[in-house]
Amino acid sequence: MKAISRLWLSAIIATTFYGGWSLFANALITDDVSILIRSSLVQGLYSGGVTLLFTWLLEHSYNKVGRKQLSFAFVVPLVCMAHHETKHANMVRRTFNHTLDMSARWFNGVCWPSVLFAPLIPLAIQSALVTGVNLINQTPNLLLTIAPSILFSGLYGYMYTLSLYRKREQHSADQPIQESDTLSKQTNV
Repeated sequence: MKAISRLWLSAIIATTFYGGWSLFANALITDDVSILIRSSLVQGLYSGGVTLLFTWLLEHSYNKVGRKQLSFAFVVPLVCMAHHETKHANMVRRTFNHTLDMSARWFNGVCWPSVLFAPLIPLAIQSALVTGVNLINQTPNLLLTIAPSILFSGLYGYMYTLSLYRKREQHSADQPIQESDTLSKQTNV
């Protein structure tokens, strides 16, 4: 399936599912039909729109980091930089170094593909947006309305990224990826 088709199919499914879920979640605490319809439309249309953005960000993030490997060694200087040579910074540095050494022995030199981290930025953006939109809308049952959106967005993000990773690995074994296979090349991003 082409990237643009995956994008629109995801948005249609999200609009339908989350609009229906919002109707159900809010019907548990109110009988006001206008509130139910408004909350359902806001959540459904928001979810469809953000799924377009989320899927595009996943494609873009994956295309940026898809073949890279990630080491956690860069974390130590960043965390300790503000503390410099204080006792606390030294303890943090030793703890991180010890943890990294243990991890290196445990993984036996195996690097994690950085695609494991590709969905995190789109998920953080989506979570902040869904919370904000529903706060502004004064959705009556906020947590029950947004919890599935955040949970399923995380699952969707990782499954989608994994499918892109497998597709890339399969294509790299067979042939180079076709230009029409990635959204970023279709939209010249």
